[in-house]
This record gives sequence, C-alpha cells and structure tokens, in this order.
Amino acid sequence: MYRVAVERSAEKDLRKLALDMRSRVADALRSLANDPRPVGSRKLAGTKHDWRIRVGEYRIIYEIADAAKVVRIYRVRHRREVYR
Repeated sequence: MYRVAVERSAEKDLRKLALDMRSRVADALRSLANDPRPVGSRKLAGTKHDWRIRVGEYRIIYEIADAAKVVRIYRVRHRREVYR
C-alpha cells in the first residue's frame, strides 16, 4: 500500500474543479494508494518517475517513489493546460 501525498499546487488545482469532477478525481487518487500504475496510466516522456492518469478531460500528474512507497500528486488540470 502506497501513501498518497497531495502537493499544495495540486490542492489548488482541485479547489478550482466542479464538485462532481472533484469527486471523480478524489476516487482516482484513493485508488493510486493500492495501484500506483493502474491500467491506462502512462509514464511521461523525458522524466524519470513521472506518470499521468486520465479522469475524463482532466489529467493527474504524479511521481512514484517506490522505495518510500509514496505517490506524490503535483498537478490536476484540464488536458489542454496540464503539459504547459
């Protein structure tokens, strides 16, 4: 079981989401504790530990520290904004 740590930048992103989307994202974040590399997750090119998962039109960008068993969430944004 991994610990999910939500960074301040991701908390700020979450506050901007509509309530129904925030709920869907929260469900996805909870599931990362059990499986940090779920089906459909992708490793980001050019990075060592960064991954992304899709939740509708939104992307959750996170880092996995396997040695410490921590998933660090640092970005939750719409797909047109997340990679900028």
